[in-house]
Amino acid sequence: MRITGISVYQLPVPLKKAFVISLGRFDHARNILVKISTDNQLSGYGECSPFMTINGETMESAFEVARYLAPHLIGRDPANMEDCMGVMDRMIYGNTGIKSAFDIALYDLASRAAGQPLYKYLGGSNAREIITDYTVSMGDPGQMAADALELVERGFRIVKVKLGDSGKTDVERIRAIRQSIGPDIAIRVDANQGWSVGEAIETLQGIYPYQIQYCEEPIPRWDFMSLPKVRQSSPVPVMADESCSDHHDAQRLIGLQACDMFNLKMGKSSGIFKALKIIKLAEQHGMPMQIGGFVESKIAFTACAHLACVSDQIRYFDFDSPLMLAFDPVEGGISYHEHGLVTLPEGPGLGLRVPDDYLNSLKSFSIGQPA
Repeated sequence: MRITGISVYQLPVPLKKAFVISLGRFDHARNILVKISTDNQLSGYGECSPFMTINGETMESAFEVARYLAPHLIGRDPANMEDCMGVMDRMIYGNTGIKSAFDIALYDLASRAAGQPLYKYLGGSNAREIITDYTVSMGDPGQMAADALELVERGFRIVKVKLGDSGKTDVERIRAIRQSIGPDIAIRVDANQGWSVGEAIETLQGIYPYQIQYCEEPIPRWDFMSLPKVRQSSPVPVMADESCSDHHDAQRLIGLQACDMFNLKMGKSSGIFKALKIIKLAEQHGMPMQIGGFVESKIAFTACAHLACVSDQIRYFDFDSPLMLAFDPVEGGISYHEHGLVTLPEGPGLGLRVPDDYLNSLKSFSIGQPA
């Protein structure tokens, strides 16, 4: 099996409502879709959600970098991930988002060719329960409490809360949310690097009485040497997110004893190939993991769900972004059910497709002989 054609599409999708975190406000998902075709008439889909403030990419920049990467994959075996990822890494440093879109499409192809669902191709088992949280955007404490209550009334049992612009206000936000939703709903928080070291410690101690599962990335990613101090002083478990992109970061954080958990995201790790390396390290050191993402559609999050089936150390799931999109361009893929339950398709590969008439409406380029 050899790659014969690649098409790359700009995939802007409006959100149902604004999504606000400490790093900014977002009204659209501005994503990239990659479709790779082979000489045995198979096609695989991949996607990324370039994030300017985290991986330094935009939809437009990722689209242009894809023009450099795509020609170097033509003629290669999509099942040889070490070769395919190696050539992209040699071509250009970083750009982990667009590389993840290619990576996901390659794994989709390889598992389709094997006639297996991706989770099975990766050695996993679709026997676990996957329950996603749903995120409350940052804002006024009263409004956040109302938003959290609305999610609970919709059936979600886990609420993720965006914090990070002011420690004192963040404590008030959590207090208001806990009072609104009661004691039985799980709360996890994400500061998106928003606090200083002292502020992080004070805030984490302040929100601890409100039964917080864990906190993602409390301080700036560049200050990872201070993360052990935050962890040691915090009664709330600390999860590394932006500071843990690939397996090299994971190894460094483990050595520093800087965090209790990792948050895996395809757009940080360059996709599944390097995420598997992080998972192996976490298993060796008994570290729990979460799988999350940016604002991708069901394409990338279906890949996340397949990956979630490979390790019991993956215990937390942040798969709500597709529910935030104004429309769903994907046929098949993961399904959402009551209380945030997520189920996987059983078809080969990712178990999804994107209709050609929709793809043809998007800005794109193609090389080789696309299907």
